[in-house]
Amino acid sequence: MRSPLTALHVVQPGDGGVARVVTDVIGAQLDLGMRVAVACPPGTPLALAAGARGAEVHPWRAGREPGPRLVAESRRVAALVDLVRPDLVHAHSAKAGLAARIAVRGRIPTVYQPHAWSFEAVDGVTGALARRWERWAARWTDRVICVSEAERRRGEHAGVRAPWSVIHNGVDARRFTAGPGRAAARAALGLPPTAPLVVCVGRLCRQKGQDVLLDAWPAVLARVPDARLVLVGDGPEAEALRTAAAGLCVPAAAPSAGFAPSAGPAPSAGPGPRAAVGPRTEPGPGTARGPRTAAGAGTATASRTAAVPCGAADRTVTFAGAVADAAPWYRAADLVVQPSRWEGMALAPLEAMAGGRPVLLTDVDGARESLPPGQEAHCLVRPDDPAALADALTALLRRPVLREALGRRAQQHVLRRFDVRRANAALADVYREVTAAPRHRHELGEPISQ
Repeated sequence: MRSPLTALHVVQPGDGGVARVVTDVIGAQLDLGMRVAVACPPGTPLALAAGARGAEVHPWRAGREPGPRLVAESRRVAALVDLVRPDLVHAHSAKAGLAARIAVRGRIPTVYQPHAWSFEAVDGVTGALARRWERWAARWTDRVICVSEAERRRGEHAGVRAPWSVIHNGVDARRFTAGPGRAAARAALGLPPTAPLVVCVGRLCRQKGQDVLLDAWPAVLARVPDARLVLVGDGPEAEALRTAAAGLCVPAAAPSAGFAPSAGPAPSAGPGPRAAVGPRTEPGPGTARGPRTAAGAGTATASRTAAVPCGAADRTVTFAGAVADAAPWYRAADLVVQPSRWEGMALAPLEAMAGGRPVLLTDVDGARESLPPGQEAHCLVRPDDPAALADALTALLRRPVLREALGRRAQQHVLRRFDVRRANAALADVYREVTAAPRHRHELGEPISQ
């Protein structure tokens, strides 16, 4: 009798959306009778959840960024491969993809899932090095799994030549369709019962763009004075965001400049540079992307508002911190916003839509693919543009009937297209294909659709 397939997941980070995706994958694989091992930073939500599910959890003390510890981190992965003796290694996100592929170098089947490309986060020399590495490491990769067609196109445009599969993120809809309604959820969370409520769920970091949301918030309050904002999550920018919120000024009411829909490329277009975003300030070597340059017609709104005494706006912003389950916050929301600067396909909007809530997204990779057809005009804005974001938030908060209709359609869309069982079945197919393939360098061909 053939022994069950053994998979070793190498993961960094151990929290956030990546951790939730990997936790769902682990559960599905254990249900299939697979032996599952996970190497991730100890004490993280992923380590705890994987252990509770019955996976073998091995501590891998790796930082998020490449650095002088990379050699030791790669050696640790190599040692775990010798210990676990997996049939397949699945590396999640850029750092794990770097360390695992250096450690394995194609000796056993290797699947890499970037969960958003690392070169999207940086410019200059660091960005060029990230692209070069991804191109080089493709030779040690049996399959690259992207969570959206846009993410795949962006990798291809960067010169990554590898066998591809596109498997959209999935959610367990049962977690979000059941539970108390909006009023009960607000009461349990201590939130105002009737105030228009915007919720943003995500790690508090530059990628997720909560700073842009805070920049936009005073202009929203000028037109929807009783609106409330909740930021759910924690992260390296938490202190800076709290400081920014404390300094918000409520502007005097001003006429809206009008909501301009995103000018981003249609899904069929190649990725290329995002034309909807204004020119960036090029940083020096090794630095993160520079300050925003707002773009488009919507930018006039915030600049025309006249500030009045500061200190009131921060009372409309709540920092909920990290939570084990975001579902109650989605249930409490009137609108869920994800103002990311880059993504592969964000998980939080899928979760919110599964619960019947409308979402407002920035036009980054995966956003158009996650929305129901026809919702782009209401639910998609340019990234890094606080004025356009403020206009879109205001428009949706002022139209409760539209919000409810958008939420109902979004829920149907997610239930039909983004069920986690469908995603896990597609991943199982990939595992069978790569473990059955002869161990030689793959001929590169067209993307493999899942």
